[in-house]
Amino acid sequence: MIFRVPFFLFVLLPVMIVIIPVQAVINALKLPCWGVLPRFFHRLGCIFLGLRVTVIGKPETGRATLLVSNHVSWTDIVAVGSVAEVTFVAKREVNDWFFVGMMARLQKTIFVDRTRRSDAGRTAQEMGARMASGNAVLLFAEGQSDIGTHVLPFRSALVGAAQHAMIEAGATDVLIQPLTIAYTKLQGLPVSRNERSMIAWVKSKSMGQNIREILSGPVKDVTVAFGAPRLLRETDNRKVVTKSAEDDVRTMLVALNRGQPLPVLADQSLQV
Repeated sequence: MIFRVPFFLFVLLPVMIVIIPVQAVINALKLPCWGVLPRFFHRLGCIFLGLRVTVIGKPETGRATLLVSNHVSWTDIVAVGSVAEVTFVAKREVNDWFFVGMMARLQKTIFVDRTRRSDAGRTAQEMGARMASGNAVLLFAEGQSDIGTHVLPFRSALVGAAQHAMIEAGATDVLIQPLTIAYTKLQGLPVSRNERSMIAWVKSKSMGQNIREILSGPVKDVTVAFGAPRLLRETDNRKVVTKSAEDDVRTMLVALNRGQPLPVLADQSLQV
């Protein structure tokens, strides 16, 4: 915590003062380099938050890609954002949060109102348009965060809606790629189940309490594992596709939490 105060004052804060207006101009001009500064900022964020990120696999680039992932903590965004240029899908409330909402908008976050079923169509259209232009969109498919020991059922509604929206937007080569986020160590030691509450944002805690625990806590090792992508066709059954990605994420999470090498999933091959 002592290190984090001067780091924030003399590194992170000056960087934000510079890159926030620059990023706003880049977005306004719709320049293709919009993802460079957010990735740099997230890398600094990892240092500030005490996140040591290990990457397994690689994200697809230059193609319409839908990443579907488990969700443990708000720090997931910082960890993933430091290693990949992606657009996140977040709940509508995030847009209203002080400062966080502004930073999310600068990274072109897509907001969805989960209380309104009709909003899924608008969100899907925005996701489809973003991916059709060659960008990757990340969907936390569980719909909520969990403590990181298991994977909750993935919701297929947005996957299916985005699937058709991508085709309608002109994307002819669409991929779906599973992504697993695993917090494996605290200060170099394996994370126990009880210690996971120091990382995950559980419902019993306020946002402020969780932030204090993250900032005052030890260094956290997090693995970001990109699975092999599959083609996502317009005729594919959304529930089957979503369940397959969910199974891949669950298999990778179990292996990472146990400190085992990732298994080779035979059905993960990309068929072009």
